[in-house]
Parts: sequence; C-alpha cells; structure tokens
Amino acid sequence: MDRKSLLGLGIIALLLALWMTMGGDDREAEAKKQREQDSIAKVETIRQQQLAEVEKRREDSILKERQKDTTFNLAEFEQEKARKRYGVFLGAAKGNNTPVVLENSKMKASIFPMGGKIGDVELKGVKTHAGQPLHIYGKDSTVFGLEFFDQQRRRIHTDSLFFQGTVDNAAASASKPATAVFRLYADSSTTSYIEYKYTLNENDYMVSCVINFVGCDKIMAADNKLVDLIAIQKMPSQEKLLKTERMNATVYYRFNEEEDVESLTLNETEVKDVTGSLKWVSFKQQYFSTFIIADKKFENGATLGRIQGTQPYTVATATALLPIPYNGTSNENFGMKFYFGPNDYHQLESYELLMEKEIELGWGIFGWLNKFVFMPVFDWLGSFGWNYGIVILLLTFIVKILLFPIAYKSYLSSAKMRVLKPEMDELNEKYKDEDPMKKQQATMALYKKAGVNPAAGCIPLLLQIPILFALLRLFPAMYEIRQQGFWWATDLSTYDSIWDFGFHVPAYGDHMSLWALLMTISTLLYTWMNQQTMATGPQLPGMKWMIYLMPLLFLSFLNENSAALSYYYFISNMITFGQMALMRRFVDEKAIHAKIEENKKKPVKTSGFLQRLEQAQRKRMEDMKQQQGGKKKK
Repeated sequence: MDRKSLLGLGIIALLLALWMTMGGDDREAEAKKQREQDSIAKVETIRQQQLAEVEKRREDSILKERQKDTTFNLAEFEQEKARKRYGVFLGAAKGNNTPVVLENSKMKASIFPMGGKIGDVELKGVKTHAGQPLHIYGKDSTVFGLEFFDQQRRRIHTDSLFFQGTVDNAAASASKPATAVFRLYADSSTTSYIEYKYTLNENDYMVSCVINFVGCDKIMAADNKLVDLIAIQKMPSQEKLLKTERMNATVYYRFNEEEDVESLTLNETEVKDVTGSLKWVSFKQQYFSTFIIADKKFENGATLGRIQGTQPYTVATATALLPIPYNGTSNENFGMKFYFGPNDYHQLESYELLMEKEIELGWGIFGWLNKFVFMPVFDWLGSFGWNYGIVILLLTFIVKILLFPIAYKSYLSSAKMRVLKPEMDELNEKYKDEDPMKKQQATMALYKKAGVNPAAGCIPLLLQIPILFALLRLFPAMYEIRQQGFWWATDLSTYDSIWDFGFHVPAYGDHMSLWALLMTISTLLYTWMNQQTMATGPQLPGMKWMIYLMPLLFLSFLNENSAALSYYYFISNMITFGQMALMRRFVDEKAIHAKIEENKKKPVKTSGFLQRLEQAQRKRMEDMKQQQGGKKKK
C-alpha cells in the first residue's frame, strides 16, 4: 500500500471518527437543553399542583359553607361534584377493572374496562434482556381514550371511565378470531354509547378496532366535528443498554397516500404539530413498536410528542393526539388497527403500509446496499437454520470475495509504488532544497514513464466506504440477531462483555467487549503490516500516528455497539490477512519492475487523471509567479 492508499485509509478512518463523534462537542449544549426542559417540566408540574390546590381549597370552602346548613347532605354534594366532572357518564365513573385477555400464538392483549383500552401487551416466546416476559407496555404506563365536549360543554375523557365488556372468543384459532366488545353507556340509556370492537386473528401481531358512536348525537355537543383520540405510552427499558434504547426510540408517522415516512427527533424531547391527514403513527422502541393505523385516515393534522425518559427503567414517553372525523349523526364508526410486535423488516413490510420504513437502514446508497444486497444474502443464509454467528461469517466471506478484485488492484498499485521507491527516494534527495513544485513535476514525470497511477491504491479503498457505512446501520437494526448468542457473546445485537469494571472509564465505558478488542487489535496489526511493506517517504509523517490512533478511537464506539458488527469486522480483517498472504506469494515484484522498465521505453501516454493534475500544477505555478511579481512591484 503506497502513501496515496494510506491517505485514503486515513480519510476513511477520519470520516468514521467524525461520524462516531458527531454532536460530541454539543454534549454540554444538549445537557443544558435537557436541564432547561426538566426545569420547564418541573415548573409545569408545580403549576398544575398549585391549580389543583386552589381548586381543592375552593371546594373545601364551599363544603365548609354548606355544612353550616342543617339540611346539608355530603353524599349529595359529592354526587354534584362528580356530575360536574362526568356529566351523563356519571354511572361509568366507578367499576371493576379486571381485564379480559385476547390471545393468539403470537401475543396476549389485556383489555381493561377502565378506558376500554388494550392496557397490556405480552409477546409470547420473547424475553427482555433480564430474561423476563416481554411486555411492550403495561396498564400503568399507557393512556388511550377519546376526548370530546358534551352538550353542557364539559370535556369528557373516556380513559377514566368504565366500559362494559363482553368476550365472544378469547383465544384465536385458524377458523375463528378472538373478539371482544366494550361499551361506554350514557346514564339511564342503552341506546347512547361508545363501543370498541376488538378482533385478533391467529398468528398475527395486528389487532383490529372499530369505534362505533351509537346515539352520540344526544350526548355530544352539536358543533363537534372531530373527536380526539389520545394515546400516551411510556416505553419500558427491555434491552441491555438504556442509552442505545433512547437513541432508537421516537415517534414515526406517515401521511395518508404518501410514501414518505417522517419522525420526531431521536434522543431528546420534542412536541410537534403535524398538518395534513395521517395514515399511521408508530411509537418505535429499539426492537419493538406500537402502530396506530387508520383504515382510512386521521384527519386535520395531529399533535405528536416524544419526552425523554429520566427514570432508569423508562426509555421515553410517546404521545399522539389524532383527530377522528365525527359528523354528529346517530350512528357512525371509525376503523383502525393496532400493531404490537417486533421491528422485523419483513414482518412490517408484509402489511404493505410502508411500516418497514421506520427501520433506519441508512440513506441513499447505504440503504440500497442493505435492502437489495446484504439483507437478501443474510436472509438466504439464515434460511438454512445455522447459528447467526456462522451466517455472519459466511456473509463476510461473500463480501470479501466480491471485493477481492478491488483489493487485488489496490495491492498491485502498492507493489508498483514499492518498486518505484528507490527512484522516489532519489527524487526526494535531488529536489530537497528545490522548489516543491519542481519535485512534484519530476514525480509526475516518473509516474507517466512507469505507467503508474498514484490514485489507483486510494480509489478502491474509497469505494468500500458505502459498504462500511451500510453495515454500520444494518447490524444494530436487525431484529433477527436479538438475543442470538455466539461463543462468549450471549446477544449479538448488543455489546459482549468479558469484564464489567464496576466504574466508568472516560471515552471507553464500564466494561470490556472482547469482539471490539479483537477487531481493534487486528486493525492495528493490519496497519503495522502495511507500514512494513509500503513505499512511504517523508512527505506524510503525521499520517503514521493518525492511522494508529483511528482504530483506538473507533474502539470506544464499538465497545458499546452490536457484537455482530465487531465480529464482522474482525473476521473481515482475518480474511484480509489471508488474501494479502496469497497475493504476496503470487505477485512477482521483479516482473512488475521489469514491466515498469519496459513502460519507460515506450512513448508516454498521459492518463486523464495525470493530465488534470499537471494542469492544476501549472496553474498553481503561474499564480505563484504572478503573486511574486506583484510583491516585487510594490
């Protein structure tokens, strides 16, 4: 590898370092922003508490005054308070909150009478990192309900009211889905109610829900044109590293009949008003999601929010206010679906709703490589039932075989530069006290005579950047490797640890990942081997320390990243060592030298690259002469 190749490697390493540390200089600003947000939240909490205290004192004062009346009845007073709050739904203010469970082979969905909501979802056969049954969320961490004005202009929240539930079939089968109906009745009426009808098919993560408004024209305000659907979900920590979970958890949404999928900001608090009609909204966690999908559309915009978690067991809180159309007639309905399941690309893609676009595979060419090359190959290898460590090993071999022509071309370029090194050294010595431009001209003349392109070793390395960045995206996003072990790594989707320090080491972490360490050592060894064989002069002395520093900087990133990623790059380095050994054995540098000497005797044919380089040098020399001439005149 020549100095141009080394420069290319340095560029790649520098890009990686910049990519890994992007935003690192803004940590203090982010911390300040977070403190401000926390302060705002505290102020708002205090304000709400103060308002509640004022209201309580007002009610206590009214109660004290009324108690002076000998005819005062406390029960009637409490009934009056409740009537002001619940209106015609006073009878639904109390009830039994024992849930019913709809289940199939994939999941259990617990539906609670309070709010008539799916308040707990357990995925069968799936565990948290701690080995506990995995619940996407629980009843104490979710809000789901409708908000509207009644005819007395009270704001009614159905999430705190008790529905009456009936179950037709609790366990889904191939021939019959599981179904349940929950109704919220107005007082003294069986003809005015809000109904949720849930349907769960066998072997599916999707739950259908139809909201029926029956006789609600007698309950709701006449000017209600929309009913707000409120959904709030606290995302529990389920994986090994909370920091990584927070970096991947946010709210995604798709506009109706549009193919673009957008999201709120990752890893910080944001509330956003979205204009236009939405097809779906998702509360995305690292490896699991909750989707709310309209059969038609959520009209007239939405308000979406992501609140950064502050507790050690909460990743973030996702919120959505979604308007449902309501025309004020006696019988209306709105259909939608819920998806409670893994962020499995093919599973999401099967619904043909572009739900898979919430999985970030990288932009541009990086995403294309993942979608059309790496994922199909990975799926094909995985179809044989092998351990995913073996699948990644075979994937690495395939990638290295495909890249071998590039590696071979790069090695040939390095070999040519090594053959030319003695002559390059002579030029450096000859022109050490001369104008640097003269030395560059003499160097380019030597390249032309020898028929050597100095960029040949650099370009192949740069061509590998898309593959590098594509795989940086792919492995951490793959649900297939979650909790799949290989050798000492118990979970390839997260970091492996052979030593937990019990304290935090700055720029490294609180543990030692062996795969990351092996990858770093192999990269340093690869760099040292190249240094021993490459044809470098004194032109780039600073590169020597930089190329050794970059793998060490990369170690801090890999130490907390997917073990599959470090394992892949370690295997890739090992294969590279083997390829280099083969190329050294079969590439005859004496023959290359003879070829170069033969080329020197032929008429010089300047390549387009060298022509452009010479033109740039001549222009630079002319500019320098003009500058010097201008100084003399002054």
